[in-house]
Amino acid sequence: MLTIGQLAATAGVTVRAVRHYHHVGLLPEPERDASGYRRYSAQAAVDLIRIRTLADAGVPLARIDALLHAQPAEFAAAISDIDAELRRKIDQLTENRLRIAELAGGERLVLPPDVVAILDRMRGLGVSERRIRLERDAWILMRALDPRAMPERLRDKNAAFDDPETLRVYLACDQAVDWDPRDPRLDRLIDDLDAWEIAHEGDSGEPGYLKLVVSRISEASPAWQRVVAELTHRRAGRDNAGG
Repeated sequence: MLTIGQLAATAGVTVRAVRHYHHVGLLPEPERDASGYRRYSAQAAVDLIRIRTLADAGVPLARIDALLHAQPAEFAAAISDIDAELRRKIDQLTENRLRIAELAGGERLVLPPDVVAILDRMRGLGVSERRIRLERDAWILMRALDPRAMPERLRDKNAAFDDPETLRVYLACDQAVDWDPRDPRLDRLIDDLDAWEIAHEGDSGEPGYLKLVVSRISEASPAWQRVVAELTHRRAGRDNAGG
């Protein structure tokens, strides 16, 4: 006869695990003997080894009891079902591993290849990673709120980077991210951006998501907040004058 410690050692589990199997009803708990100890038979050791083997193979505890008492044909069918479920889990884990492997370029998880190519092009042009992350977030918002606009915006973005003046202004904005909002260089940048905006008015409509995108970008930098506020003020002044 075995003590609980000897039983656990025989099956290669912990005493805590034995007590858990008692608690969930997988392994009967013997009565105490005259000395006040619980003594386990060799059959209990065999049953515990079977429980541990099934559990280690990934069989849910809720199914182990039925398997322990199943007839050979029932046992084989149940094991086949469990094996199929394990294969499905392995396939899912394999897919998850492939996705995790792409995290080095995290935008690939949520954005289509054409957008990822834009972000990679920005890196090649010397745009900061901070600005690229904000650009990525803008595309995520766009895809969620107005996915049909993405092809046109992709064309516009590539065309913008093909235009030397637009690229110059874009890179200047990127460099201004950490400037003090009172930095006099912002005055020149705001004038440049205002002139660019006037030159490109009417090129395309303003999608409904654009305010959210601008908010996401400007909240990252007090300097950009000032730029956006000033440009908005100037645009409103022009609209009022035109009206």
